[in-house]
Formats: sequence, structure tokens, C-alpha cells
Amino acid sequence: MSIDTALAKAQGSIPECLAAGYVDMSTGMLLGVRTVDSHPQEVLDLVAAATADLFQGQNVTAIEKLFRRSRGHDEDGRHYFNEILVFSENLLHVFLRSKRHRDQAAVFVCRGSVNVGMALTKSRLAMGEIDAAV
Repeated sequence: MSIDTALAKAQGSIPECLAAGYVDMSTGMLLGVRTVDSHPQEVLDLVAAATADLFQGQNVTAIEKLFRRSRGHDEDGRHYFNEILVFSENLLHVFLRSKRHRDQAAVFVCRGSVNVGMALTKSRLAMGEIDAAV
């Protein structure tokens, strides 16, 4: 299955999902995107950059380094921030780090009226197929 097909399937299974994307945070590239509306390329590029900042920004990596050190896992590369939910005025943004490709993450954007638990659960379930497609 291609990444585009996996994203389309995820978007169909996640309630009230308006957009699904997959980001390579090491390069800042959006590897795939599926939206119900068209968006300027600048917006899509910013989503990729924001995803990388959320998971791998300077302060986040500093916190993770402190967590690793305090738990005796000094240099194992473990990430402690794997799922991030962002609530905006009208939308829910779900960011999930890939378990197979640690420098990649999926982004799902749902209407603000979505059942948050269901959106998170369905997003988690979709990650298996998305990971397999990469």
C-alpha cells in the first residue's frame, strides 16, 4: 500500500478528519498529504516544520535528554514525547510519532466537535498501516 493510500484510508476511518499528513522530521519534508480542501504549499510546508519543532525542537530534546539521564538511559535515543494533541479554536490536531521510523510522524486534523478519545484511538490504529506503507 502506498503512503497516499494509507493516509486516505486513515482519513476515512478517523472521525471528522479533514486532513492527514506524514512528515519526515529529519528533512522537514511532507511525505504525503490528504485534505478535503486545497491548501497553499506554504501552509503544508509550515505543517511539516511545526511537526518537527513539536517533537524535535531544542527545548523538547533538552527535556528528553534530562529524562533519559535521570532514568539511566543516557544515550539510547529514547523519545518521551510520542503523541501531542493541539486544540485550536475550531480544530483538533493529532501528532503521532512513528514507532518504526522515529524521525517520522503523522498529523491528523479533525473538526473541533470530534470526540477526542475516538479521534486519538482511530489515529493510533491508523499508524500501523501508515508505518507499513513507508
